[in-house]
Amino acid sequence: MRLTGGCLCGAVTYASEGPWRPVIACHCSQCRKASGHYVSATSVPREGLEITGEVRWFQSSEEARRGFCPNCGSQLFWDGAGANTSIMAGTLEGPTGLATKGHIFCADKGDYYEIPEGSRQVEGNDPALTTRVD
Repeated sequence: MRLTGGCLCGAVTYASEGPWRPVIACHCSQCRKASGHYVSATSVPREGLEITGEVRWFQSSEEARRGFCPNCGSQLFWDGAGANTSIMAGTLEGPTGLATKGHIFCADKGDYYEIPEGSRQVEGNDPALTTRVD
């Protein structure tokens, strides 16, 4: 399934055939600080991600970097170890057919919101969620 997306100003766009991982919400303090809330992201194989425009990368930890538009500041990508690059779900052009399958780093969750009851919630990382592709 080919999906496309991009930043707020349109200077950076992307496309991929996938396969697309279900959306996972990350509540870690880095994601919350980078986005202003928690992050919901899908992912695709890095080699199948086509990016047009200049992406600025910020090395947010020893393990990962975050990609954003240098013009409008839209956070677009999270790139760490493994074969996939995460894509912020809110930057996709819809409809996507994707669904949120779980929440990670719930131990770091902000106190001003609740995670929906019945959602899969993990205190830290969960490779079964983050590396999964349906």
